[in-house]
Amino acid sequence: MEGSPDVEAARTVAKYIGSEHHEVSFTPEEGIQAIDEVIYSLESYDITTIRASVGMYLVSQYIRNKTDSVVIFSGEGSDELAQGYIYFNKAPSPEEADVESRRLLGDLYMYDVLRGDRTTSAHGLELRVPFLDHMFTGYYLSLPPEVRQAKNGIEKYTLRKAFDGTGLLPDEILWRPKEAFSDGVSSVKKSWYETLQEYVEEQINDQMMEDAPKTFPFNPPQTKEAYYFRQIFEKHFPGKSTWIPYYWMPRWSQTKDPSARTLKHYKTS
Repeated sequence: MEGSPDVEAARTVAKYIGSEHHEVSFTPEEGIQAIDEVIYSLESYDITTIRASVGMYLVSQYIRNKTDSVVIFSGEGSDELAQGYIYFNKAPSPEEADVESRRLLGDLYMYDVLRGDRTTSAHGLELRVPFLDHMFTGYYLSLPPEVRQAKNGIEKYTLRKAFDGTGLLPDEILWRPKEAFSDGVSSVKKSWYETLQEYVEEQINDQMMEDAPKTFPFNPPQTKEAYYFRQIFEKHFPGKSTWIPYYWMPRWSQTKDPSARTLKHYKTS
């Protein structure tokens, strides 16, 4: 989307390593139009999973229609394994961060890996996730918790440090603060989640929200965006809400929205 910081970062990396660079853009209208197909492909109503899946679904569609590539490499799993989410900076202790990291890894199949697998396979592509290689994962988790924790306000510190001084990536990319996929596709001035929330405001009324606990007794939606996603999910998969046990949300943070851009650490980074 216009103003995306991820696009700027990708341009920097492509220029630095001399790779052939392609950009795939979509408008807010195209993103909103894709939501029904995305939810059908995902078989999920999780908020952040759907937000992030729209961009990945549309990129996969482009790859399928415009190239002969089939096997796609992606970075799923690194945030869970290497404690890359911004909220890990708020972990009370290395041990609690370790527990959270392992919990996230155990639930990947319902969230980020689900997103990666479904949005690509919907277009006949095959995803490869090198950060989840079982030997690498086993080694990384064998490191002491205090080695794997965020340091100096920098998430995924140990993984970044391993590449420090190698010249493989520009320093401004290697040490760039975490930008969630669902946020990085859009401008900092107006995030994708804000566009979605403006749209659903006209689709879901206050009475529907008041009745939400009765309409959807399991995991009742707390926001109009969640309600809108849940409606579409139930249209395709009635009575299957237990497929996801909870909405993905940051830990140790005072927020009601899964976007990292709502966190204080993000705003000051």
